[in-house]
Amino acid sequence: MLLTSLMRIWLTRSFKPFHFTNRYSDRLELEDLQTMGLYVHIPFCRSLCGFCPYCKVIFCPETAAAYKTALLKEIDLVGTRLKKKRITSLYFGGGTPVLMLEHLEEIIAKLRTYFIIQEGIGVELHPEDITQDNLNRLKQAGVSMVSIGFQSFEEKCLRKLGRSGDSFVERLRLVKKAGFDAVDVDLIFAIPGQTGEIITDDIKTAFDNGATQISTYPFIDFTFADNRYKPMPERVKKDMLKEITEYCESIDAVRTSVWTFAKHNTKKYSSVTRDNFLGLGVSAATLLKDSFKINTFSIEDYISRTEEDCLPTSLTLNFTRRQRAVYYLFWSAYSMRIYPDKFEEIIGKPLHEMYGFEFRLLELLGLIHKKEDYYALSERAAYLYHYIEQTYTTAYIDKMWNVSGKIAFPEEMILK
Repeated sequence: MLLTSLMRIWLTRSFKPFHFTNRYSDRLELEDLQTMGLYVHIPFCRSLCGFCPYCKVIFCPETAAAYKTALLKEIDLVGTRLKKKRITSLYFGGGTPVLMLEHLEEIIAKLRTYFIIQEGIGVELHPEDITQDNLNRLKQAGVSMVSIGFQSFEEKCLRKLGRSGDSFVERLRLVKKAGFDAVDVDLIFAIPGQTGEIITDDIKTAFDNGATQISTYPFIDFTFADNRYKPMPERVKKDMLKEITEYCESIDAVRTSVWTFAKHNTKKYSSVTRDNFLGLGVSAATLLKDSFKINTFSIEDYISRTEEDCLPTSLTLNFTRRQRAVYYLFWSAYSMRIYPDKFEEIIGKPLHEMYGFEFRLLELLGLIHKKEDYYALSERAAYLYHYIEQTYTTAYIDKMWNVSGKIAFPEEMILK
């Protein structure tokens, strides 16, 4: 994509692309990281939704048991080289993590051997997972936050996603009654045929029945997805995001990211905006101070690699300083706040030295505003980011996940 290439060249001050290779180390440099999150990927689903791009397979109890053994081994391979380390939070994503509910307590206990979890444990839920027994077992395992992939409460929209909305409201009320610290509801906007009224009704339904946070995502048709319907035009997506933003403002919900809105004084659920994070399981990514790595997408090869006492790393990118800075700025912009002090702590140079011109220009254009200790994105900047993020997804993430889903250990990958 021309836009991503031009932005990369300008912001990194280099024509060098993002070059991932199959060279990796079995030792991860985690000790000096001041803040770090944990992510665990559970790839099993009852059925495969065409719109979902994540690494997933149909659930099989025998495969899940073997996967758990490999996951515990990966945790040991990373953790035995560490002094017990404090982490911000732990998130289980998928796939459908509750399909491995019988193994969840054991996985969490293993992680607690090496890590002190400070801000809670979050789990993604499929609506079908919401039963009183499952909720009780999640609470017993120490889960304090849940994110539920309803996607919509409107039956016609759900059918276009290959879903059905069986008792969604009742299920959400059951979650509310369970008393989790944060209840995030995922909703997709710009589903073919969807209107602004439908998506704002979905938001109202979610907040009225127990959600503390709404995460909205534009409908994106990945090249390897199996969607019967194509995305609506970008103009429609932008208009719909504007309606979502205005509606959330009208009900006094706080915008916590470009696509996320929360009730006041509630705990935020976010598995994305972490300064550094360690990913465990197939397809899980790890972001460290100077590198980014991703695990193999093949469950069979993931299990084989851990049996050999090796990390299941598929591809690794060793950042230049400016590449790491661009990555930090990109995801900080998603949360609509950029902290210069945090930038300098992670990158090792002041923000104004590296991007003083760009930030002055953004201020003049009214895209950012200087606050006491951070820069805040304006509403106009949020819409611009919305467009850039989708372009980035198409140019980079789509390619990486597409290739990784076909080749367990690619020799290299070049993202321009």
